[in-house]
Amino acid sequence: MSYRGLNGLIKAFKESMEDIKEGSKIIFVGSVGICAPFAQLLAYSLRDSGFEMIFIPKAIAKNAKKMKMIEGVGFQVTDSYADPSNCDVIVILGGLAIPKYKTTAEDVANLIKEISNDARIIGFSFGGVFVENGWTEVIDFDVTIDSVIYHIEVSFRDNIPTLD
Repeated sequence: MSYRGLNGLIKAFKESMEDIKEGSKIIFVGSVGICAPFAQLLAYSLRDSGFEMIFIPKAIAKNAKKMKMIEGVGFQVTDSYADPSNCDVIVILGGLAIPKYKTTAEDVANLIKEISNDARIIGFSFGGVFVENGWTEVIDFDVTIDSVIYHIEVSFRDNIPTLD
């Protein structure tokens, strides 16, 4: 399947979650800083689903944090511990696969074994980072959602386009 833009990414993610039951435990695993905003965006897209959502930074289960909806803001990662065990879905965010963050595919595979028996494993990334870094050889993904950002335009005050 193919989608376009940010809305397409969110639609693809929501479709990968359509058969997950209300009350299920959803885990987002990602790097510090880069992945948390994506986890929050994806969690917000599921805000009416009745899921319990948790963010685990750097694939370290003891650092699992509860995510909660804050009215007028969106989903946020809190500083409250949340038990990630017996989860239903694990969303692995691609920032973890960037070598400079030092989390390996084996670290994530061990986390999966630690917190789940049969969770759906979803990879959410940009630029083919899971394939490029060998993660698809180690982790048995059920779904991968990958996008490429191919055009970024920056305009400064004197060159900002207008409709004129």
